[in-house]
Amino acid sequence: MEKYIINGGKPLKGEVFISGAKNSAVALLPATVLAKDVCVLENVPDISDIRTEIEILKEMGARVRRISPSILEIDTSTLDTTTVPMELGVQFRASYYFLGSLLSLYGKASVPMPGGCDLGARPIDQHLKAFMALGAEYNLDYAMINVSSEDLQGAHVFFDTISVGATINAMLAAVMAKGTTILENVAKEPHIVDVANFLNTMGADIRGAGTDVIKIRGVEKMHGATYTVVPDQIEAGTFMVAAAATRGDIMIRNVIPEHLESITSKIRAVGATVEEFDEAVHVVGADEYHNTNIKTMPHPGFPTDLQSVMAVLLCYAKGTSIITESIWDSRFRYCDELAKMGASIKVEGKVAVFEGVEKLRPAPVKATDLRAGAALIIAALTAEGQSEITEIKHVERGYVDIVKKIRALGGDIVKVNIPENDLLKKAY
Repeated sequence: MEKYIINGGKPLKGEVFISGAKNSAVALLPATVLAKDVCVLENVPDISDIRTEIEILKEMGARVRRISPSILEIDTSTLDTTTVPMELGVQFRASYYFLGSLLSLYGKASVPMPGGCDLGARPIDQHLKAFMALGAEYNLDYAMINVSSEDLQGAHVFFDTISVGATINAMLAAVMAKGTTILENVAKEPHIVDVANFLNTMGADIRGAGTDVIKIRGVEKMHGATYTVVPDQIEAGTFMVAAAATRGDIMIRNVIPEHLESITSKIRAVGATVEEFDEAVHVVGADEYHNTNIKTMPHPGFPTDLQSVMAVLLCYAKGTSIITESIWDSRFRYCDELAKMGASIKVEGKVAVFEGVEKLRPAPVKATDLRAGAALIIAALTAEGQSEITEIKHVERGYVDIVKKIRALGGDIVKVNIPENDLLKKAY
């Protein structure tokens, strides 16, 4: 088992370069299936979810070559199956994007029920609603989702709830359907736009991505393309909060400041300084922080993926702060871990109430999900003394070289491996 050991109490200072967006890249790799050709993706984050997707593509017959740590060449012309391997597909949630791309090109797909972080109920009913509207049928057989259609036709789809995954999967399925597809009540996150731009580069005809309505005119054939993944707004937001929480000074480069407006406004609201540039933001911490309230919302609202990270800063804010989670059911499990470090938090359902404390204490904690893990790293960096974080596999699903980046900013963090024999000794 691997864990992080962090000696906190030092401000983070320097500059950090943000990697490509995880939430975008995990959809772009399945989208390359539609090309049945060679695609080159640049600025791809080298994280475990991407490495798993690469293995899926290889197992399905595609040829994947890593030109550099962040550039992939993917040839899907040799794909020889429409079934995603069970043992790989269950490891993360984004494997369901193969449903849309395989259905669109081959008229059928079989993908295992997706895994990923346990954030409560995460149904795919809106994905299936879109597929059925386009003329597909589906069934569930031994934990495999099977979809098929002899003739996909454009349709009008109104989503009952705003869903990033369903919006992307519907786009993937509709790009080669006959006629025009109209998607309403769609997600508007930057990675929605990124996926649409990539598909258009491959020959699709998608308009309106980033708005409430997306129109897709089906095309007969798509082709290979070279494309650069958008910067990761969640990683950028994580380092913005890290700068503020540690009372540090960080220049965060390779970002799109407009994508960060919701987190920028909250960091400013509590008292830190944020200066924006063309492709960078500069965050300087403050001596004291003020309370604020946060409600997670679909883009352009405050992103659910940053509420646990922002929670660390609220632990230090004077007075009472409130976070209301409106997206997922079980996103406050990290609060029990922060409480071990001295945080004062009361959780009732989808609401967490924070009472500011003077300082957090070091403690052994575990990452309950990807973003909770990032929050605990920041908390440990603020606490004077040594903390240990286990279950770090969650963190490495979404952050590239996080240990290396933090160390470059002056943080004292190392990743160590605990031999199984030592774990057994502790158990007895």
